[in-house]
Amino acid sequence: MSRHRAQPPRRRSPASPHRHAAAAQPRYGRIGVVAVSATVCLVAMLGGFGVLPSVAGPSDRGGETDVARDLTGRTGGSGLAAIGDKAVLVLDSAQDEAAAGSADDSATAGAAGTAPVEEADPPEVDPSADETLPADSGDGYRVVFSEARQRVWLVDGDDEVVRTYPVSGSLYDNLDPGSYEVYSRSEQAYAFDGSGSMKYFVRFAQGDTGAAIGFHDIPVDNDGRLVQTRAQLGTPQSHGCIRQEREDAIALWEFTEIGTEVVVV
Repeated sequence: MSRHRAQPPRRRSPASPHRHAAAAQPRYGRIGVVAVSATVCLVAMLGGFGVLPSVAGPSDRGGETDVARDLTGRTGGSGLAAIGDKAVLVLDSAQDEAAAGSADDSATAGAAGTAPVEEADPPEVDPSADETLPADSGDGYRVVFSEARQRVWLVDGDDEVVRTYPVSGSLYDNLDPGSYEVYSRSEQAYAFDGSGSMKYFVRFAQGDTGAAIGFHDIPVDNDGRLVQTRAQLGTPQSHGCIRQEREDAIALWEFTEIGTEVVVV
């Protein structure tokens, strides 16, 4: 019987350390960032030394933002641009549109970069608040009534104003400017249509229908209610006469007599 010699065990060669490792890939992203950063620094240095040609400055082209926007339009994407002695990284189209919008907003805000100031509406002026005696309103002892300012002045013989106050004249502007005289006085009077009554009536003119026009206090209706508020004095409210606060009506009643001049301006 022949004998078979056992074969010696085969030796395995050591595994290569790179056999199962994935092939290394170059990191292009990082390389690109480093390259761009280096380029920016280089361009900035060259611009600082005056090596790069200068692009028209803000005074020639309307500002650095406009120049950057022009260069972006030409390149159609990201890139570098030299503006004066500065290096500017031009963004891609989407970012550039956002930057351009911000620049336009800043330009609208003003040259100094401040926010636009909204002009406030001018405050409303109450004409009746002007207490200055109207010019060309006569002289001497008199009563002055301004239709435009809805105000009355009691003026003494030395042309000194002894009292002034707001009133409510006619809604229909039925008085012509000029000089009149008091011709009638009634401490108690009634409306011509029977709708109410008034006190301290001092008459100095007549309307187109012959109805008396004069000064009196705020009338009350047949139920005893004021026909207008005191707060409305200073605005036209009546049908022809000049309405006054009760205290002012008493003051004018005591100030005047038949023949006292009334000047309407």
